[in-house]
Amino acid sequence: MTTQTVDLIVIGAGPSGAACARTAAKAGLAVALVDKQRFPRDKLCGGGLTGRAVRHYARIFDRALPDIPLTCRDRFRFFAFGEDLGGGEKAPPIHLIMRRDFDATLVADALSAGAGDFTGRTGRLDPAGPAVDLPGVRLTAPLIVAADGVNSPIARLLFGAAFDRERIGFALEVEQPGNAADVPLRIDFGAADWGYGWQFPKTGGTTVGVGGIMARNADMKAALRGYLESLGIADGLPVKGQFLPFGDFRKTPGAGRILLAGDAAGLVDPITGEGIGHALHSGELAGLAVVRALSSGQPDKALAHYRQSLRPLHTGLRQARVLRQLMFRERLRPAFISGFRRSRSLRREYLRLLAGETEYGEIMRAMALRMPGFAWRALRGG
Repeated sequence: MTTQTVDLIVIGAGPSGAACARTAAKAGLAVALVDKQRFPRDKLCGGGLTGRAVRHYARIFDRALPDIPLTCRDRFRFFAFGEDLGGGEKAPPIHLIMRRDFDATLVADALSAGAGDFTGRTGRLDPAGPAVDLPGVRLTAPLIVAADGVNSPIARLLFGAAFDRERIGFALEVEQPGNAADVPLRIDFGAADWGYGWQFPKTGGTTVGVGGIMARNADMKAALRGYLESLGIADGLPVKGQFLPFGDFRKTPGAGRILLAGDAAGLVDPITGEGIGHALHSGELAGLAVVRALSSGQPDKALAHYRQSLRPLHTGLRQARVLRQLMFRERLRPAFISGFRRSRSLRREYLRLLAGETEYGEIMRAMALRMPGFAWRALRGG
């Protein structure tokens, strides 16, 4: 076995890993991009690119949008526990993509920036190195970024578990083949317990799924069947499932000289389910933290730099977890349904949130103005 030494090993070539590898390679670092899969490959995901995700993508990958089939939607319809809450027209748009196409372009762009291609190989991490043993080669580097997904073997190695089973989410999804009709995006709060359903029409098919806190959904398959039936979609389509961090992020995203990014760090919005934008951003921040630490000759400082740069994102996820109480806690739910149905401006703020044009602090202020006092006091813990 030969040994190859680089500045950074990135494990996982999804959005966070590709963003990290490209960021570090553009800064002049020698980067090895490792993934057990060859690209393109399929990936369970609603495939929504919010305005936030598009801005991160443009900054990291130096072009406005990827050159793949895209569907742009600016019409939405909301439901909660079977009740129509209204919709929005000419809302801030969301671009819908197929992850198979999107992720392949990210990997290609990371490699074009100079990252070494070690995809399609299964490796073993040696945290003491740190190093990664692949067939025929041992990669060594002063720093590793693990972007290996919600089931992260590296997080399991570092912390004993990839996630907290009491707080993790789980989603099931089907793809309806064929180009979708020009219909609004649909979001159904409560299609799963402490979760939601989605119907995302896009070029090449329609993604339909349900997701919620796993501990509260003993039979997610039944929730999916019920949701498909409510939409008039015949059962029998192939079903894919995946865990979702749902805001259960790691306060310290790594250990020693190993950093965690994207789903491996738990960076998924617990209300909207947005993961791609956070993955791109966290991958970029991890890459910048590595560049900063190595340029100063202090690789042990990379984790501290990274954790500090993630603070605004962590704050937003904490605020989202607070608001999730209002949406799904049974005694507070009526206030949410009433306020969301009656207030066009509140729906508009939520659409702006989906599009990445506002943050949870603004949503909390908007809700404080429109919610009954008892619900807001309960939400605040008073």
